[in-house]
Amino acid sequence: MKTTSSLFLLTVASLFIGCGENGKKTTSPSPDNLPKNNPSFSFEGIKQDYTTNEELSFQITNTPHVKIDSILYYINDYPIAKVTENNKVTYRLSGEKFGKQIIKAVVFNAGKCEENTVNIDYLPSNPPRILKYRIVNTYPHDIKAFTQGLEFFGENLMESTGNGVGLSGNKGKSSIRIVNPTTGQPIKKIELADSIFGEGATILNGKLYQLTYKSNLAYVYDVTTLKTIKTLPYFKNMEGWGLTSDGKNLYMSDGSENIYLLNPNDFSKIDYIRVATNEKIVNQINEMEWVKGKIYANFFMEDVMGIIDPKTGAIEGLVDLSKLRENVTQHVDLDVLNGIAYNKKSNTFFLTGKNWDKIFEIQLLD
Repeated sequence: MKTTSSLFLLTVASLFIGCGENGKKTTSPSPDNLPKNNPSFSFEGIKQDYTTNEELSFQITNTPHVKIDSILYYINDYPIAKVTENNKVTYRLSGEKFGKQIIKAVVFNAGKCEENTVNIDYLPSNPPRILKYRIVNTYPHDIKAFTQGLEFFGENLMESTGNGVGLSGNKGKSSIRIVNPTTGQPIKKIELADSIFGEGATILNGKLYQLTYKSNLAYVYDVTTLKTIKTLPYFKNMEGWGLTSDGKNLYMSDGSENIYLLNPNDFSKIDYIRVATNEKIVNQINEMEWVKGKIYANFFMEDVMGIIDPKTGAIEGLVDLSKLRENVTQHVDLDVLNGIAYNKKSNTFFLTGKNWDKIFEIQLLD
């Protein structure tokens, strides 16, 4: 929730450290050896949330009658200002990524320094548009498919499934499959080992890339034969959630607010964005689809599809799809909406969920 106050005063327990003028820590004395009556300070004038139309304007409060030699300010460990006599600092956030920003001040006084940090959220200015839709067609879907990824491959669908366990205790089977979109029946299918939880998948340059949930690797297949070509380790230890492609590189989500831009050859990180609306940072980005230069995404435990700007992370549109879930067969293992495939020929979306018995073809309305 956004704060309504124009003045947000945060006081954090400060760290008394021995450090050089560059602000790097050297040693941290024990509390018993700390000098007495050292200044403590907080940030004055900082709000909780900022948007693209605002700038930071703040200074520190400190114990009266204590001389400050200089203050170094950082944002996300990048230096932004050096001041004396506690002058006010202004900084435009327009060059930063949306999401949490860490503001740090290092105060130097008589050969000592004191460090303090505060977190703020940097958010888009504009609220997302709320879009409506109409159902064009309804098709069968494998009720046992724990859908993690969905994408058109020619006239057919590519579908990735995981081995999730429903309330019945029945465990699914991770797979990659080529599916007839009108019958829901697999044309080709390979199943993964029971130890592998299949996740999001996408097609790029004749290869099919499939994430795994906690195995920290991606499978690469020949999209025609579904023969495994190789596996690629993630660039760091992380979970695999959603995956899509812009025709050149891959975009991967990991359950956080981050979407990573990846090199498809080795899964190395090129860049990343943080996803946010004008009101909050948004995490748990799940299945994703690239459509006309935007990322369309599901959000875990939400019957919603979002439209994300892949350059900034701003959510530009939202579609409430809760009615779809009400129109599938209700059963104990029914799970969340998760599956977006865009049909370029018809300009429609094919949507389904985990253990849903239907795929819905919908058209978005302006």
